[in-house]
Amino acid sequence: MFTELKKLIAKRSLTITVAVLDDEQIRVNVVPHARLADSKVNEQIKYSNKSEVASVPEEAIKALTTPISITGTAEEIDAKFPAILCEYVESHVELQETLDRASSEIAEAVKAIDERNKSKGNAKTVKKEEKSKSEEPKPKADETLPLWWTDKAAAAPGTKPQPAPTAVVDTASPSSQTLLTQSSEVTQQ
Repeated sequence: MFTELKKLIAKRSLTITVAVLDDEQIRVNVVPHARLADSKVNEQIKYSNKSEVASVPEEAIKALTTPISITGTAEEIDAKFPAILCEYVESHVELQETLDRASSEIAEAVKAIDERNKSKGNAKTVKKEEKSKSEEPKPKADETLPLWWTDKAAAAPGTKPQPAPTAVVDTASPSSQTLLTQSSEVTQQ
């Protein structure tokens, strides 16, 4: 019996109970215990990676602690129990290996995502540096165009400044009191 259980107890502890149900019937229970490492498989998925990395379903983790219960006469249990245990242990070990493989794949996926995000961050930094290098430096105040080139109200050097536009009330239609602006050329006439 313990030869069959050897692979299972190598990974986790278990409890075996034997109870008499009546004069002829015996029940044998084998209950694997949960390990702390079982619940940590999904903890390696960071909050920022939850949309990109699938977690292991809780049902799969709980399946590692699924017990087996055999009921029968002492002779039946003696005859069939080793074969039933072999099958149980084999399926349990396969499930454990699958969980371990999933855990390592999750760790690799999280690592790859972190590296990708890090390289994206580095690429953005490089692009910002290239952009700032390619931008022309801002000219100093004395290197800019003279104000009279860009603002018509400013006078060119050696000329008289033009007066600013003025506002006049149109007296022809007193009801509307329309405000008209006239340029300095019109007011000089």
